[in-house]
Formats: sequence, structure tokens, C-alpha cells
Amino acid sequence: MITREENELLSRVENKAPMGQLMRQHWVPICLSEEVAEPDGDPVSAHVLGESLVVFRDSDGQVGVMDEACPHRGVSLVYGRNEEGGLRCLYHGWKMDVTGKVTEMVSEPASSGFADKVQHKAYPTKEWGGMIWAWMGEAQAMPEFVPPRWAPTADARVAIVKVMVPANWAQILEGAIDSAHSSSLHSSDMVPARVQSGEATANNWLRPSTDKAPRMQVDRGGYGFRYAAIRRPIMNAQTHEYVRTTVFVAPWTVLVPPNNLYNVANVNVPADDTTTNFYFIAWGHPSRTPETETWRKFLGQTVGVDLDDRYRPLRNHDNRFWQDRKAMKAGNFTGITGFPNQDIAMWVTMGPIADRTKDRLGASDLAVVEFRKQMVEAVRAVAQGAPAIGTGAQAVPAEVCSFQSVIPKTTDWRAFAAAPVWLGEAQAGVDQAYVVKN
Repeated sequence: MITREENELLSRVENKAPMGQLMRQHWVPICLSEEVAEPDGDPVSAHVLGESLVVFRDSDGQVGVMDEACPHRGVSLVYGRNEEGGLRCLYHGWKMDVTGKVTEMVSEPASSGFADKVQHKAYPTKEWGGMIWAWMGEAQAMPEFVPPRWAPTADARVAIVKVMVPANWAQILEGAIDSAHSSSLHSSDMVPARVQSGEATANNWLRPSTDKAPRMQVDRGGYGFRYAAIRRPIMNAQTHEYVRTTVFVAPWTVLVPPNNLYNVANVNVPADDTTTNFYFIAWGHPSRTPETETWRKFLGQTVGVDLDDRYRPLRNHDNRFWQDRKAMKAGNFTGITGFPNQDIAMWVTMGPIADRTKDRLGASDLAVVEFRKQMVEAVRAVAQGAPAIGTGAQAVPAEVCSFQSVIPKTTDWRAFAAAPVWLGEAQAGVDQAYVVKN
């Protein structure tokens, strides 16, 4: 059982909440690079860890992440002019560069020196893996940026779905590490088949099992944990097991078991206590990994069709997430198209912040229990001055990755030789046709 106090510690990130302070010891994803693609283009708003930010790309292509409120009298800089190396407030013409330095104060006498006395709040930034990142912690503690496990090299293709989900970050992450639900909620999209491992087609993900009650085993680390969901396979059930391993990389990343073509991950960054910037990612070799628009169409997350221009889902509780009851009678399990939409329906209907004190957990919830226990311990440790989980020497080791495979019962999944899905250029030709077609 989790107490009400522990649920608050786990969920709250605003106003110097302990969990928010833990998260600020990591480089934080702020928005997609595509949102500020053009130099001197439109500034955009971003909400992260309870802060309202403005993001812009200046004339030289540098990206700034600053407090949205102008330091003069607090109006929104999202409406400002992005020009000639900085962002100019419309109200009185104050202009700031990407570091927050005030470069012009046209409303003040040049002789006053006032501009040299004002420094706007701005965060150091890094652009990598299709995202804009910022260091939101103490300046003196800023570590070198390390590429995330889902974008390890510059030559990896990364396709990202972004959704602003009106629910707390922790219940979304718990969904990502809950392997048991996929056999029910996603059963019309993750289809049992006589295959040796998880495989991707144009319309479905195939899995080699009909078993809906996995046995769960957890392997904890300083970065988070990995766990195995062990099921009975369709083939060779007497001698083999179907193992899906998922990796939780604290504080907000989940490495989802890959298919035969590409790797999968999700990142769950709190916008505030009751809203989450949810990113669902395919990554791997460019010949096999779908392009961004293909990925979004496959998942039912296309801007202008499934999402508005601020990545907010058009499906919601009021319109029943566009659920099709006729499709359900015809055999579709949920009647909701796109398995992230199925997840979102579950997360949102838990309420803005799930009341975990009412949960009745079973054996299949082992990873969820471990997440709650580990992160409550971690947030209490940070409150007492300890480094955040997953930082420094406790960062996730390079050899840790997710996998799914049918393996002999005599093989310990913890020692199974696994690596991210990748394919050399010389072998890529046959798969290129798949990516282009879809």
C-alpha cells in the first residue's frame, strides 16, 4: 500500500516540491526541435515542472529557453518579435538574447545603464535527438549533457510523437512499465502470432504468445530498474519462455521492448502536477525506423487530425475518446484507434492525480510497486541532500537495454545477451522498401 503522503511525494513537481527538485538534477526535455525549427521563427510556449517558458531560435540558429514573463512588467514573451539575435517584448521593446541578457531597453535612456542591471531568467540549452533540452538545476551543478539511450548517436533516426496529456506524470509512467495491460488493452494492436519475437507490420505489432498473465521479475539498479514479463510462448512452450524486458531510467524514461525493425521508448516530462508532456519514440537505423509522420499516423497522433496545434488530444473524456462500439462488437477489444489513445483514455480517467491509496495490486503489478517504492525512496534522499537517482556514478550503464525474445527456460534473462536493434548499411536494402511504403 502507498500512503497519501507518499502519493503526494511521487506526484507533485511544482513550487519546489521534492520530486521536482530531483528532476532538476537531470537535463530536462523542453519541447520538440520542430516547434522552433526556423531562425527568427515564431516563439513557442512550453510548460515544464510548473514553469511557463518561452522557447525561440535566434538569427544564428541558437535556441533560447527563458521565463515566459518579461522581466519588465511580466507580459508574455510568446507574443514578442524574434529578430536580429534576440526576442523583443511588444509592450516596451525590451530585448533579450538566448542567455537572458538584456541587449536593448528602448524605453529607457541609454545613459541610465539599466540594461546592464537586469538579467532575465534563462536556462542553458542543448539540442539533440529531435528535442530541445535545458538544465533547470543549480548552475554550478550542471553536468555535461549525455545523449539519452533512445538517441545514442547523431546518425540514429528518431521519430517522436508528442501529446500533452491532462494527467499526472507518474500514472503515465506506471502505464509504460505495466507489461500486463498490453495483453488486454492493446490486444487488437499487439496480436499473437507464430513468430520468434516481437515483429512489426504496417498495421500491427506481433507477439509470440497468447498468455495474458505474465510472471514478473525485477532487477533494481542505481539508475532505476529493469524487469521481465515472462509468458508462455505459442511455440516450444515446454522448453522455452517468451520474455519481454522493460527498462525504467529515472526519472521519466522507459525503454520499451523493441520489435524486429526498430527500438521504442517513451519520455514523460511533467508540465505541472496535472499535465504531462508525453513523448513516444521510435529510433534506430534510418532504413528500418519509420519517419516522423509515418510514426504519428501509425499511432493515431497526427497534428491537425488527432491533436490540435499545441499537441493536445482531440479525443477526450467528453467525446468518449472517439470509441466505436460497433467495432467492439465486430471484435476490436477497445473500439479506440491507436494504442497510445487506448493508454491515454486509461490515464485520463484515473483523474488528474490518481489516488493510489485505493489501489488493490496483484502479482502482475510488481514493476508498478517497484517504481513507487524506488522513487519515493529517491525523492526522500534528495530532500536530505543526496544526489538524484540516475546521476553521476549511478547513471544507466551502456549495456542495459530492453529486449523481447523467446529464450530457453535454462537461460536467465538477466544474463541474456541483448543489444538495441540496429542494421548495417550493407544489409539495409530490403527493409528500405518497408519504410518507404509505410
